[in-house]
Amino acid sequence: MQGIKHIIFDLGGVILNIDISRTARAFEALGVEDFGKHYSQAHVSTLFNDLETGRVSEAEFVHKMKCVLPEGVTDEQVIGAWNAMLLDYPVARLQLLQQLRNQYDLFLLSNTNAIHLAAFNKILEKERGIPSLAAFFDKTYYSHLMGCRKPEPEAWQMVLDQNGLKPEHTLFIDDTLPNVEAAQKLGIRSIHLQSPATILDIFKPKG
Repeated sequence: MQGIKHIIFDLGGVILNIDISRTARAFEALGVEDFGKHYSQAHVSTLFNDLETGRVSEAEFVHKMKCVLPEGVTDEQVIGAWNAMLLDYPVARLQLLQQLRNQYDLFLLSNTNAIHLAAFNKILEKERGIPSLAAFFDKTYYSHLMGCRKPEPEAWQMVLDQNGLKPEHTLFIDDTLPNVEAAQKLGIRSIHLQSPATILDIFKPKG
């Protein structure tokens, strides 16, 4: 951590527990064949990419998903299946963020969408009584509001430029290797967080 003044965190798999297979199973139960071909951590099809960059709205996404589902599937069922991947916030990770804010500038950079943003803030409020992840960060960046997503270099550049951050003083933590490699190309010190390790392991006191 020598020389680090700013930390940029990914959300899913880093702070929030997620399980994409739960969404795959939920959509397949509704009638989508082989959901994983269209959406996975490493790959997203055009529709999901457009949702995560704000090019399609929540309503458009639901409508397009219903076009490939059996008649009678409701909007609520589509949204429920899409949100099934969002699990919980381990309290120790949230406590760590609160501690780190005393020493570093903290930022969140997440590939996400309007449906998930509402859902994971709702989970946080229900579990911890905190209405928004913004409480833990100096600033939050969500791909659907930015118009770009990781691993596009514009995503990190926006965070750096808007906050006057120098890459060499910035640490980025993500559980997806292409995102880590893209950040490193910009000169940002980066850590690929691989399960079962968590952010608690990264900041564990030495000795």
